[in-house]
Amino acid sequence: MARANIGRARLPGRPAKVSIRLRNFLTLLGATSFVGLTTISYAEAHFSTGIDSGAAQMAAQMPMDDMGKMQMNSMMRPDMAPPQGVIGGMSPEQGAIMPILQYMHMSMDGNRDGTEKVSTAEVLAQFPIAPLSMDVDMLMAGVMYGVTDDFSAMAMIPYLWKSMDHVTGAGVGFTTRSEGFGDLRIIGGNDVYKTAQNKVTLSAGLSLPTGSTDKRDDTPAGPNQLLPYPMQIGSGTFDLLPGITYAGRSAALSWGGQVNSIVRLGENSDDYALGNVYTASVWSARRWADWVSSSIRLTGEIVENTDGADPRLNPMMVPTADPDLRGGTFLSAGLGLNFMVPSGPAAGARLSVEGIVPLVQDLDGPQVERDYAVLVGLRKSF
Repeated sequence: MARANIGRARLPGRPAKVSIRLRNFLTLLGATSFVGLTTISYAEAHFSTGIDSGAAQMAAQMPMDDMGKMQMNSMMRPDMAPPQGVIGGMSPEQGAIMPILQYMHMSMDGNRDGTEKVSTAEVLAQFPIAPLSMDVDMLMAGVMYGVTDDFSAMAMIPYLWKSMDHVTGAGVGFTTRSEGFGDLRIIGGNDVYKTAQNKVTLSAGLSLPTGSTDKRDDTPAGPNQLLPYPMQIGSGTFDLLPGITYAGRSAALSWGGQVNSIVRLGENSDDYALGNVYTASVWSARRWADWVSSSIRLTGEIVENTDGADPRLNPMMVPTADPDLRGGTFLSAGLGLNFMVPSGPAAGARLSVEGIVPLVQDLDGPQVERDYAVLVGLRKSF
């Protein structure tokens, strides 16, 4: 079946795509940082009090032991944990263990090519099958350990449930599903700069290919068919996870920023590597009481196309099987609430909720577009 080319023309060759993606990432990073810092400056001017200058003067006169106690006490604020969608950003003290449990639901609905929505009929003019929507549910369990007061280690593993609705050119609808454990992540973070009000953390990690790349389900083509790339649970590759996080605080506000990436270290056994991912976030949070805070976050994300191709998939059948239709540039906004138990036997226990909606999506399509995501997390240091 001949495929028409709707939407924008595709860029020839992966190197050009990589350079475009990186340029877009730097643009997004600058725009996200500008908007975030402007918002933080406005909030600082309107909500902060003279307490900050007094606190800073006291901190300058404190012995180092008292400074450490001040930093530990500052962690007993609901806004000192970053928004739920931020990886890391909060470290347990030396010798402490912090179990983490997170649930996420992501919904995708409709198709997009570039920045334009694409109808199902337009997708079916190119492919025999069109994806309509996709839902992803994830339950992630993790644990952080404070190796020292400046260095912490974290391990996380998700369990995922995925479903995707489709329709054929003949009007037959069907749904495919997959589930299983995803890739295990191990990350270390080191505080390279820390005062009573500011902290910079460098992180590095490794993602291990514990998730399956061989999930199958029944389709109109037959039973037990190999599912396309987005329906697989793992990457099949070892991936580097570098990042840097900044966090600051005042009397009633906290803020921060993070830049991180997923860098694939070669192809998997099925002859492909998922695209690298580059992410930049800025956020600010307002403490309303000793048990609750709210946050706002802006995130820019670059996802590269898949490199190589699984020879078992036919990219002419459905867009999700085409490795050149996996990339995109995203700008999203998140609103969150952090709840913390301030005292008693459960002191320090945290419940965080964040809702995320896309503001801008520029996709190598046709590709199913993001609709919204909701994240809920629990953590407690022991």
